Amino acid sequence: MQNDLIRRVAAEFFGTFWLVFGGCGAAVLAATFPHTGIGFVGVAFAFGLTVLTMAYAVGHISGGHFNPAVTVGLFAAGRHDGAQVVPYIIAQVIGAIAAAAVLHVIASGQPGWVAGGFASNGYGDLSPGKYSLGAAALTEFLATFFFLFIIIGTTSKGAAAGFAGIPIGLGLTLIHLITIPVTNTSVNPARSTGPALFAGGEYISQLWLFWLVPIAGAIVAGLLARWLYEPESIAGTIVVEERRVA
Repeated sequence: MQNDLIRRVAAEFFGTFWLVFGGCGAAVLAATFPHTGIGFVGVAFAFGLTVLTMAYAVGHISGGHFNPAVTVGLFAAGRHDGAQVVPYIIAQVIGAIAAAAVLHVIASGQPGWVAGGFASNGYGDLSPGKYSLGAAALTEFLATFFFLFIIIGTTSKGAAAGFAGIPIGLGLTLIHLITIPVTNTSVNPARSTGPALFAGGEYISQLWLFWLVPIAGAIVAGLLARWLYEPESIAGTIVVEERRVA
């Protein structure tokens, strides 16, 4: 049992590392390189592709959460073992910080590079579009709610088996296409934490929002799933979810 948990948290570490390195790396290294780059659309697809690829790479091991809000939301939906919530979150946060550290080393190899916001999330003056705290909170709540709604729906009984990774990855892409100008898109407390630690200052002071609001949105989505879906479709363990995602 202990060895199984180690395998699960290792999968969550690598999956979250890839999400932050791929998604934030696209923003830091490729979005505006050198004067033209992949832009918001490219960054949005980069985040979606990280989840899509890792869902199939390790989803059958851990369920493919890569996000504390997803872990908590699935627990609220009755889809994840409560004893594994904290180990999953710890692995996800460590994976995000490790990816941000590696990305920082790579990016700083360019002469004259300045970290700036380092793909961090923010509101007010730290928002890409200078959106207010209220606008940022509402955006993150709704985006995370619907992200969990997609995850739970596509991994429930009756959904097409083996294909959940595709709508989940595309769902995250769509979320980024909508919300990058508002908060630089979090919906993932671990993803927010890694870059913020290297951006420092006010970005760290605003981290509370990108933990509290995504987790709240995920919990509401998880609880709604208990009512919306048939009991047998949401009462299973993580094994059911893993079979669906991968």
